[in-house]
Formats: sequence, structure tokens, C-alpha cells
Amino acid sequence: MRIILVTGSGGAGRTTVAAATALAEARAGRRVLLVSEDVEPLPAQDGLHVLRPRPAADFRREFLALQARSSTALDLLGAAPFEDAELTELPGSRQFALLRALRDAAEGDHELAVVDLPPLAEALALLALPEQLRRYLRRLLPQERQAARALRPMLAQLAGVPMPAQWLYETTGRWETELAAVQAVVDAPTTSVRLVLEPGPAAVRALRTARLGLALQRLALDSVVANRLLPADSEDPWLAGLTTQQHRHLAELRTASGASGVGGVAEVVDELPHLGRDPRGPEDLVLLAPARRPAAAPDPVPEWSVEDRREEDGVLVWHIGLPGAVKEDLSLVRRGDELLLTVGAFRRNVPLPAALRRCTVTGAGLVEGDLRVRFTPDPGLWPRTP
Repeated sequence: MRIILVTGSGGAGRTTVAAATALAEARAGRRVLLVSEDVEPLPAQDGLHVLRPRPAADFRREFLALQARSSTALDLLGAAPFEDAELTELPGSRQFALLRALRDAAEGDHELAVVDLPPLAEALALLALPEQLRRYLRRLLPQERQAARALRPMLAQLAGVPMPAQWLYETTGRWETELAAVQAVVDAPTTSVRLVLEPGPAAVRALRTARLGLALQRLALDSVVANRLLPADSEDPWLAGLTTQQHRHLAELRTASGASGVGGVAEVVDELPHLGRDPRGPEDLVLLAPARRPAAAPDPVPEWSVEDRREEDGVLVWHIGLPGAVKEDLSLVRRGDELLLTVGAFRRNVPLPAALRRCTVTGAGLVEGDLRVRFTPDPGLWPRTP
């Protein structure tokens, strides 16, 4: 399934563009699923289905299920269980509901899923969340501890203290399975991000932020949508002045998009008109659909390659593509078999390739968006050549 994740600057019209894209593709004969919490009701259209995440209902269902599985432990603690009617959702419920909706969308039989994500900064954090949570679960409750669960009753008698309950490990296992399914959708080669911007002073900065955040997560940015463009032939001096200013920002956006983006690929810029009003029906939405239909798969994001320079320089060089990164906002720290990489407001713990785990970091440099981390083989770990 082809999946398009739509995000952009707050108020740029990402929900409208997502709905317009889904409707246009359904009219073209594709089976389309639109995932959106905020979209207005759409007209009945063959091949188009809408999935609306329900954070409050989703939170209550998950909380009550967890409470039921934990009933024995709660009884021992003397805790009074909650009832459905008294539960209110907690912060973060919306993000988890959207992640579950994304997982459910990939399990359907649609040809295309268009997912209306939150504004850019929140969307980037959301897309990084499954990997981050899985890492926390592996550190706090590693699999090897679960293997010893048969010994816990005996250990509890010997120690005189209760051991972690089985439900904790079972719940962790379910969370790991769900998060892995969501991460598989995000990382799939048929998944890409579409960025909606309104040409203005902040548009180029938003594009650079998106590029950097997506590059760190190795996600494809397939196109940029320049939304709400004013007519260029207005005779009104005031409107003509606004149009001139907007088209200047559009030219800057096109120049920035023409430079190599994520994976060295320049993004396509689609222009959508300002209707002079809020969209009022399906025909207005069709006018706001990007002209280019999504390809079967986005341009692939190249792998972060390891260059073997042992014969020339005695090192291995790991090339990490970070378009738009600047040296002052970049830091990296080796921790065990991971590289803690910080780029501006973004941070990711990246597992080292197997060959680099037997090396030590001896330097790094940034050359036109290519972070080159140098590793020197550890003589005590690296196999000796005959």
C-alpha cells in the first residue's frame, strides 16, 4: 500500500490538502483511505473511506483492558478500579490514537492511504515515537529477564519479597508488538511525507526543518505543496502588493526545493490557488488536489553507507546524510553499540552497523550535508589478517 503522510506549518491547510488528495485519487478509480481527526464530512464517493481516530474512546478502551489484565496485582494493593464513565483521556492520547490508526490503515485492502498528521514539529516527534519507545522498553525490560520468569515464584520465596508480575512482561510484549507494527509502516519504502506550506517568510525555514528531521529518521519527502497562492493578475494595488511578496517567497521556496533534499533528491513543488474562501464542497476540494498523482513508491532514501578506507587511512567512514545541517548544531556521542546523534532540535540513538561496533570513533566532519564519522578498528576486536 502507498502511504502519504501529510504535514506542514500550522494553519497552512494540510487537512484540506489531505482531503483533496484522497478525494481526487478516489475519483481516479483508486481505493483510498483518508485518516484524519479534523476533516469535515466528505461526500459519498466510491472507493473512498474515512478513518477518524478517537483519542478519548481509544484511551478508555486501552486503560480498561490494562486494568483488567492487572486486576490481581491491583487487588493485592487494595486499589479501587476505575469505571468507564469516570475516565478522561490523558495528554499523549491523541498521538497514540493516531499511531494505532496508522497501523490499522496499513492492514486494510486500500491502494492508497492519506494520513492527516499534526503540524510539522509535532508530526516529526510523532514519527520518531515508536522507535524511541521500543528502545526504552528494551532497556527497562529486556527479553533476557522475561526468559527467567519461571524462576520468579521460587526467587520470591527465597528473597521474601514479591517479584515483578507476569502481566508486566505480557503487557510489555504487546506494546512491543504494536510499536513494531507502527514502525514498520513508517519505515516502509512505500511511505513518504508531503509538506504543505503557505509561501511566506517562514516557508523556507520550515522546509529546511522538515528535511533535517526526516533525514535523521530516514523518511522520504516526496513533494512540497505551496498552498493558497494569490492570483497574479489582480488590478487591486493592495492585493497586487501581497501577491508580489508571496511570489517572491515562492521563488525562494522553489530555489530551496531545487537543491538536493533528503537522499540527494530535489523535492517537487505543487502550487495550489487561494479560492478566496474556505472550501465549500467536493468541487472546491478537487481544485485543491496536487496536480501530480503520487508515484507507486517515492524515491528511495539511500542507505547510510560505510566506506572502507583502511588501506589508505586506516579507518572506516560512516556517511550519514543530513541535508541542511550546520556544524554548530551538531553533536554525536558513542554509547555502547549506538551513536547518539543530535542535530539542532532533533535527536536519535542510531544503532551502529556491525563492522563499526568493533571500532572506536576517532573524528567526524560535515561536508555539504554529509556527516562523515571516522572509526578506527580496535586491534583487540578486529580480526587479524593472515
